[in-house]
Order: sequence, then structure tokens, then C-alpha cells
Amino acid sequence: MTMSDTTNRPAGLIAIDREMARQAADAVASFHSAKALAARIATSLKSTRKLLLLGMGGSHAVGRSLEPLYRAHGIDAVALPLSEQLGQPLSIDGKTILVTSQSGESAEVLRWFAETDGATADTFGLTLEGSSSLARSVPCLVGAGGTEKAFAATRSLTISYALHLSILAALGDDASAALVAIEAPQAPETAPALAALAGVRSVVTSGRQLQGLAEAIGLGLTELSRLPCFSLEGGQLRHGPMEMLGPSVGVVLFRAADATAGLVAAMAVSAAEAGSPVVVFDASGDAPVPGVTTLTFEPAFGMAAIFAMLPVAQSFMIAFAAARVADAGTPVRSTKITRSE
Repeated sequence: MTMSDTTNRPAGLIAIDREMARQAADAVASFHSAKALAARIATSLKSTRKLLLLGMGGSHAVGRSLEPLYRAHGIDAVALPLSEQLGQPLSIDGKTILVTSQSGESAEVLRWFAETDGATADTFGLTLEGSSSLARSVPCLVGAGGTEKAFAATRSLTISYALHLSILAALGDDASAALVAIEAPQAPETAPALAALAGVRSVVTSGRQLQGLAEAIGLGLTELSRLPCFSLEGGQLRHGPMEMLGPSVGVVLFRAADATAGLVAAMAVSAAEAGSPVVVFDASGDAPVPGVTTLTFEPAFGMAAIFAMLPVAQSFMIAFAAARVADAGTPVRSTKITRSE
């Protein structure tokens, strides 16, 4: 089934289709509307040189994606699940804090602000809901288009990345390549990748500098397909979990034109040798790895690579789930806004 097939398409996936149809335009609008507060956040980062990124679920995956990009500016950036910050907190003194929640109403967000009494003067938020508890608690970058309605994060991820792109631009990054990637999407065919993983019972996603993107897609695969799909950073996958690989465990890798591209390629070789079907989302510009299925993108790194790969990876995860679950996109054990811990 493709995204264009609407006959008997589950209502949950139709809702996701609607979100994805507008995510590029909303992301560009979000990037531009965020500039004033993004400049203020950049000023805070230049002063503190330390960043703590807090969020849950897809919001945490976004934080993980941004760690290397802020570190490239000499900022000591750490992304932590907000639940972990509540239980084993890092010090927030002298740090810029970015709390991300698309709804602004997650249970952990509400409790953290109640327990920190508004956090610090260098605490900011990212959300899609301008009237949320988060937006009322701290200055927030608010994404365009309002709250995401569909279950699995798609549009909210894209917009969150765009809000961070505005901060990075205020820090001096050239955002032009990333904006081109949003506005002129590439569309490598996903059918070979779906065929390669047709027989798997589990999927592990992995990357190096793109590990945060791998985590976002791993989460979406699990939410939609209800199979155990999860993510391991490339080095961590090497240290023991290779034992699980084989024909029933698919491996999805993300490779960009950065210094870690060779390590991702080496993992693709090793995973294929272990018998796993391997799919590589590849913006490295290097030759495809023999024996694996490659979705090729124009060479890119950082945010440009993320924005190039993200919509294709989203379409891939949706089609993967649609082939396995009759009511994909309709949660049976979760809710869109997680209000309990």
C-alpha cells in the first residue's frame, strides 16, 4: 500500500497523511516566525555555553539529533528524557534549558515546572500549542499550524527541527541547504526497502551523527507497526547487540556526508554478513554498500541531511506499518498526549 491508496486506508494513517501534507510549509513558516526568540536563545547559549535539551518520545529524539549540531558551536549540549531529569537530575545552574513538548501538556512537563518553580531565566520551550502549559511557563518557540492531531509524530518532528534550525542560524549556521531540502523534497523509491524488510519480526535503526533521526524513526516504526522496533547508536550496536541479528531482524541505517560515514558503512557490511536485511538512508555521497538496499540522497550533512531523509523515512515507516496492522495509526495502549507517568 502507498500513501496515495485511500481505499480501506486506516483512519489513523489518513490523519498522518494530512499532517505530512502540510509539514513542509509549516516548517518553513516556523523557521521564519521563530527568528526573534531564536536570537534570544542564541544569545543565552553564547553566554552559558551549556545546553540541556529535555523532552519525551519524539521530542527527546529531536534533542538527540541536535546534540552534535550544538556541540559543533562549542556548546556542551546534552539531551535527556524529561522523566530521567525528574528522577536523576542534572544540575540546571548556568545552563540554557530547552524543553520540547508538541502538546505542552505532557505529565512530565507539568511536574518538572511545578517542582522547579519555573526553572531559570535561561529556560525556553518548543511547542506546537501556543496556549499550552509549557507556553505559559516559559518563552516558547511555537510551531506553525497548531497541535498535531495524528498519533505518531511526523509534522511535529519536522517543525521541531525547523525551530532548532532557526536557533542554529542565529548562532551563525547557513540554513539555506536545509531550507532547500524542505522545499524541494527528494523522493527515492522506498519499495525496494519495504521488500527487503517484508519478512522481519523486528527492526533496529542506527546511526552515528544521525542517531537522533534513527531514534525518531525507530519510535515511529514501533508505534505504528506494534513490532519491537528500536534504536541503538552505531557503537552501541557493535558492543554485544550484534548477537540478535539475523534474517528476522531488519537493520535501518542513516548515513550523511560527515566524518562518521565510514563507520555507518562498516556497520552495514557487518549487519548484512550477520544475515540481517539492511536498508541504508544514504546522503554521504559515497558509493553504495554492496549487498544492502540503499535509498540515495544528494550529499548532505547536519540539518540538510535530516530534512532530506525525514519525509522519506516517515513514508517508509508508515508503509511498513500499513502492511502489518489493519488499523495502523490508531493507538491501542497509548494516547497522543501522555498525561500519566
